[in-house]
Amino acid sequence: MEDERSVVEVMRSMGLADEVVTRVSRLWGKSAARNGGRTHLLLGHLLDTAAVAGVMWDQYVSAAFRRRLDEVSGGRGRSWFMWVCGIHDCGKACPAFQAMDAAEAAPVLAAGLTWGRLPAGRGVRWRHDVAGAVLLLPRLVGEWGDEEAAGWVWPLVAGHHGTFPSAAALDPPRGAQGRGAAWEEAQRAVVDVFTCAVGFDGLADVRPVGSLRKAEQLALSGLIVMADWIASDSSHFVGLSDAGLVSFASARRRAEAAWGRLRLRGGWRDLSLPEDPLEPLTGRLGVRPRASQRELVERSWSVPAPGLLVAEAPMGEGKTKAALAAAEILAARFGLDGVFVAMPTQATSDPMYEQVLQWVRSFGPELESQVALLHGRRRFNAWWRSIWSGMPRPDGDGCGCREEGPAGASGMASDDFGAIDEDSEYDMVSVHDRTVGPGADGPAYWFLGDKRGLLTAFAVGTVDHLLHAATRTRHVMLRFAGLAGKVVVVDEVHAADVYMRQFLVEALRWLGQAGVPVVLLSATLPPAQRQRFVDAYLSGVLGTADVHQPVPEPAGYPCVTVAYGADGQAVVETSREAVRAWRESAPVRLAWLPDTDPAGTLVAAAVRKAVADGGVALVVVNQVARAQAIYRDLQEGGFDGVLHLLHARLCAAHRADRTAECLRLMGPQTGEDRPERMVVIATQLAEQSFDVDADVLITDLAPTDLLLQRIGRLHRHSGTRRPAAHHVSQVLVTGVVPGRDGVPRFLHASKQIYGEWALLRAAALVTEAAGPLAGGETGVPTASGWSIPADVPKLVARAYGDAGICPAGWDECGAWELWQAKEREREKNAEEFLLCRRREWAFPTLEGLHYAGSRAASEEQLDAVVRDGDPSVEVVIVRRASGGYRGIDGTWLGVHGEVDDDEVTDRLIGGTVRLPPGLTEAAQSELGPLPGWVGRPWLRYRLALVLEEDGTRLLGENRVSYHEVLGLVIERQAR
Repeated sequence: MEDERSVVEVMRSMGLADEVVTRVSRLWGKSAARNGGRTHLLLGHLLDTAAVAGVMWDQYVSAAFRRRLDEVSGGRGRSWFMWVCGIHDCGKACPAFQAMDAAEAAPVLAAGLTWGRLPAGRGVRWRHDVAGAVLLLPRLVGEWGDEEAAGWVWPLVAGHHGTFPSAAALDPPRGAQGRGAAWEEAQRAVVDVFTCAVGFDGLADVRPVGSLRKAEQLALSGLIVMADWIASDSSHFVGLSDAGLVSFASARRRAEAAWGRLRLRGGWRDLSLPEDPLEPLTGRLGVRPRASQRELVERSWSVPAPGLLVAEAPMGEGKTKAALAAAEILAARFGLDGVFVAMPTQATSDPMYEQVLQWVRSFGPELESQVALLHGRRRFNAWWRSIWSGMPRPDGDGCGCREEGPAGASGMASDDFGAIDEDSEYDMVSVHDRTVGPGADGPAYWFLGDKRGLLTAFAVGTVDHLLHAATRTRHVMLRFAGLAGKVVVVDEVHAADVYMRQFLVEALRWLGQAGVPVVLLSATLPPAQRQRFVDAYLSGVLGTADVHQPVPEPAGYPCVTVAYGADGQAVVETSREAVRAWRESAPVRLAWLPDTDPAGTLVAAAVRKAVADGGVALVVVNQVARAQAIYRDLQEGGFDGVLHLLHARLCAAHRADRTAECLRLMGPQTGEDRPERMVVIATQLAEQSFDVDADVLITDLAPTDLLLQRIGRLHRHSGTRRPAAHHVSQVLVTGVVPGRDGVPRFLHASKQIYGEWALLRAAALVTEAAGPLAGGETGVPTASGWSIPADVPKLVARAYGDAGICPAGWDECGAWELWQAKEREREKNAEEFLLCRRREWAFPTLEGLHYAGSRAASEEQLDAVVRDGDPSVEVVIVRRASGGYRGIDGTWLGVHGEVDDDEVTDRLIGGTVRLPPGLTEAAQSELGPLPGWVGRPWLRYRLALVLEEDGTRLLGENRVSYHEVLGLVIERQAR
């Protein structure tokens, strides 16, 4: 039962002097100017935050984390959680804060809490979050008699504005913290009164009996910030300037009402164990379990503690459904409350969102509104809009996929790093997403706000969201708190390059220490990467930077590797018996098609020949201009069949429509719709999560694992009817020609993307299967080929192993040294943004975690932090017309580009395209939003690429145009 007494009554019962009661009753926490016109007292805000924390404990915090807080608090986890959340703003009881608003300062001064001239200037002003740590630390040490306990608690207070300072920062400027008996008594009283009001006998009674691990501290810090942000909303927590109206009981009522109005909730809430071990697969997902799926589910039952599960299986094996079943089991066994599924791109996130949505719905229809899609284009997913914006449900189960690109490009407002003023105005709703008012039931729009998406119980997004939670950036604790109560699934984990892997490894380390089960999925994972992921997770589990526990050689492929800690020891297990793949291995014939001409004339000719008697060909090249040229060659040559072009420089609407059409004609449900003769020319988009079935593949050479991913689109579905000539899978490998002494020469774009070493190794392995590059008849297999999927693990292991595999004279060592130097440079570039430096991993607290701050001031820059490479920008293509502008689909926009409604906005943003990095500088200097976009949230920061009436424009030194079929066309202008 919460205390109904006002804080004035509590103070009087504690025997505080009248002047102390008066002074504490005047301390303000929220100014009228920043709090909806009504002052809110400091104790009122502390109690509001504690009350919110109590509701969070009851309805949001995972069972696993509740257990840990119970352990460290001696069984008083709920009360202790409320205390640590509420005490966060005690540092506002200092002159530096109380003096910031003259109107609010007057009654404080009148009560006898005075101050002299305070230091000014951003470099010397005193932050109230750090002031709270200075106020608390000596009292915690003195009354707890435990420096270790005080040492991990004070950073939670000092870090609640998003950054964790070092102990050296606990040095206030003269007069800023408050001097003299009056201030000392008031500050002491604020802590004591709050502590008693939430149910403790005194500050000594709060002393924890154990310590949270550093990753658990980070998660707790994120929950503190969440409670603070909710309690900081003046529309739900009206300011109270009369201390006689402030009580913990009233704060609890306010918190419960706000929680209900905001429609906040957790996920499963103590999910029960399935009665049948395979029920998560067979019943909930309706799957007839394949051996590889059964293996992952059985491992989820047998692992004795939260751990890392690495599932490797061929493309199309059903790894994702198995991972969802495993997530249910792991969550039920270890007390997790939801799931985050990380995908490599936005385009792959959309269909996964719909799959997770259907899965979560099976636990209860009320959970449907707790499934979030976390990327900047979610507005264009039909299912997202139907649930989160009250739009009509889409017909059938079709994907609302609209675009792929860096995650989170939704224009988050930047916060001032090192903020020292009042709490920011944390808006309740992202104006980008909310288009209808809240009803009695439905999604919690609060989660759509900046940095909060992962706090939703069930979330699907790009892997960037996981990587962001491992960066030394402001409010990283919010992102991590969103992961810490979930099972984390990472699909296509091989897609992370060396730069991104630094953050993935860092994330695994923190997740391992936080006891978060992680499931990694891949069809083509090099053994060295598997080992590194295992070591990273185990280093977190054991709290040591240098853990190396050798992964046993799997008995076969598919396989599942499990890593966990038991009695302080690292344990790694893998499939002891060969697991049978769903599809029998089949021969794949490989042949060379020597060609490095960007025009791709030879490729076009080979395509015509390949489907002369019918069939469906997939052409995957490494360069957009090459794809466009091949398409143009086929089209202008009168190709007799269905022809599609798919690449990253198509606008969002065209790309979505074309992807959907390819899936309709080549996907698993095609049936009689499959054309007699069809060619799809694509770039790397076709490499992963593109569930199509081709009869023949023509591909530019790529690193071995990516080449195998492309081959995974061949003969993918059972029962597909094929011409007799295509009963055996065939691959023509191009993008390479024999150079001097037979040394391969690669397409320039391929070298720029992948580097020479990986291409040489791939060329060597293809040579073993297709014969020498310089010998034999072009396009005719001359060697044994590959057996897929049986050969996949061996090929990937050899491609990335230490042993030399290239013929003499290819200078493999020289290429390797260049590659290694480049990789080391990229690793070093990533290090400055990693959440924790290697030498600091063993530090037991969060003190100094943000010693260097962060250069990431905007969401676009945050994307650049975790994805290496030259920056690129998105533009919206519009066409100048007589008297105004039109969208790419002809929609009239008005004289200044005015947009009247959401439907027009949707059609306009359907013309979004990402420019190649070479145009970034010109775009940023020459382009801007149209004047008529100022009042439209989704448009006001968008760059408009205005094409003149002839359909082109000069951008820097390039003439750019947009073709309905070819997409963005770039021609360099002669000087």
